[in-house]
Amino acid sequence: MVSSTVRSLSLLTILSLTGCYSVGPDFVPPAPLLPAVSFFGKAHSNILPDPSIIPPPPPDPRWWARFHDPILIALEEDAVRNNLDLLKATVLISQSRYQRGATASAEFPMLNGNGKYSHGELLSPQLEGPLANSLGSVLGPGGYVPPFSTYQANIDAAWELDLWGRVRRQIESADAQIDVSEDQRRDMLVSLLAEVARNYIQLRGTQAQIQVAEDNLKSSTEILQLTQTRTDKGLTNGLDVENAAGQVESIKAQLPQFHSQEIQAMNALSLLLDEPPGALQAKLGRARPIPMSPARVALGIPSELARRRPDIREAEAQLHAATADIGVAVADFYPSVKLNGSVGYTGLELQNTFKATAIQYMIGPSLSVPIFQGGKLRSTLFLKEAQQQAAAISYQKTVLQAWHDVVNALIAYRDEQQRRDRLKAQVEHAIQALSLSRERYRDGVDQFVNVLDAERTLYAAQQQLVVSQSNISTDLVQLYKALGGGWELTFPSEPKPELTANLGPE
Repeated sequence: MVSSTVRSLSLLTILSLTGCYSVGPDFVPPAPLLPAVSFFGKAHSNILPDPSIIPPPPPDPRWWARFHDPILIALEEDAVRNNLDLLKATVLISQSRYQRGATASAEFPMLNGNGKYSHGELLSPQLEGPLANSLGSVLGPGGYVPPFSTYQANIDAAWELDLWGRVRRQIESADAQIDVSEDQRRDMLVSLLAEVARNYIQLRGTQAQIQVAEDNLKSSTEILQLTQTRTDKGLTNGLDVENAAGQVESIKAQLPQFHSQEIQAMNALSLLLDEPPGALQAKLGRARPIPMSPARVALGIPSELARRRPDIREAEAQLHAATADIGVAVADFYPSVKLNGSVGYTGLELQNTFKATAIQYMIGPSLSVPIFQGGKLRSTLFLKEAQQQAAAISYQKTVLQAWHDVVNALIAYRDEQQRRDRLKAQVEHAIQALSLSRERYRDGVDQFVNVLDAERTLYAAQQQLVVSQSNISTDLVQLYKALGGGWELTFPSEPKPELTANLGPE
C-alpha cells in the first residue's frame, strides 16, 4: 500500500516538474506600427522640418549636456540624486520585486512545524468498579489516576502541483509588473530631466528679459532727459516730457513682474532638487545667457521610438500582465492537485516522545474540482479578457500619442526658429529706426511721437526675441522628451531606511 502511494506521488511530482504546459494565451509583443524612416510617414527629404534635423543617428541619452551649460548639467545630476518622486519610484520597483518573490513561492512546497505540550489531571482521580479493574495496570494503587502530560511535535507539508501553469502565469504577470514599475520610474526620470531643463531655460529667459528692460529703461531715461533739456530751452512743450516720463514708468512697472517670475523659476528648481525655497539664490541669482540649442539634432529611427519611450514600454508591459492574468483565470477551471504530508511524534513522557514507536505520519494527494460557483469563474475570465482588450487599446493610444508628440515638437522647433530669425531682423531695423528718430528729434526736424513709437517698437521686439530664444530651447527639450531621451538601463538601490525615516518633521 505504501509503495503504491509512493509511486503515485512520484508520478504526480514528475508531471509537475516536467510539465511546461500553461493554459491561456501566450503573450506576443504588439507591433507599434510606427513609420520606418520619417516621423511624417514618408521618406521624402523635403518633408523634414529643418535641415538641422538628422533622423538616422539615435538621440544623445545625455541630451542636456549638448546645451554646454555646466550649471544645467550640475542641476540635472542633483535632481537625479535628490528628487523625492524619483526616490519613491525606486521604492515601488522594490515593492514589485518583493511581490514577485511572494508569488513565486507557490512553486515550492510549504513546510510548517508546530509543537504542543498539555498537562491534565482528573477532578476525581479515584476510580472504582469495572473501569478501575480494566485499567489496573495503568492506574495506581486503589484506582488512583495520577496527573499526566502530553508532548507533540509535527511537521506538515503541502505542495500544489502546477499542472496547468496557473502559478507560472502568475509569475509571468508579476514579472510584467516589475517591468511596469521600472518603466514608470524611467518615465518619471525623463519628465524630471525635461522639467529641470525647462525651468532653468525659463529662468535664464526671465533674467534676459530683466536685462532688456533695464537697458531700455536706461535708454528711456536718456530720452526723458533730452526732452527735459529741449523743454527748458523752449524748443518744445511739456507734452514730450510727460510722454517720455510715461514710457519710463511703463518699463519700471514691468520689472517687479519679471523679478517675481525669476524667483518662481528658482523655487521650482529647488522643489525638483528637494531644496527649500531660496536655496538656489546664490547659485542662480547671477544672470547667464539662455542655453542655446545645438547646431544639429539627431532623431533616430522612428520605428525605434517604441523601445525608447518609457510610456510605450509601460503600456506593453501592462498588456503582457493582462494577457498572463487570462491564463490564471483559465487555470481556475481545472482541478487542483495537492500533495499533503504530515510527520509527528506524540508521547506521554518527554524522553519517549521522539522514539520510533511514537511516530505518526500521513501522506497522500488531494484533489479539488470546481463544480459550481455561481458563474464566478466565467465572469472572472471575461473580466480578464476585457482588461486585456483595454490594455491593447491603451497601448495603441500611447504609441499614437508618442508619434504626435514628436511631430508636434518638430514643427514647433522649426517654426520658432523661423520666428526667431524674423525677430532678429526686426530688432536690427528697430534699433536703426530709434537712432534716426532720436537724431531727427534732437535736430528739431521730427516730432517726439516718432521717437516714442520707435522706442516702444524696439522694446517689444527685444522682449519677443528673448522669449523666442527661450522657446527654441524649451521646444528642443520637449523634442528630446518626446523621443524618450535620458532614461536609464540600470536603477539605483532602494533608499536607506534612515533616509525615509527623516523625511517627516522633527
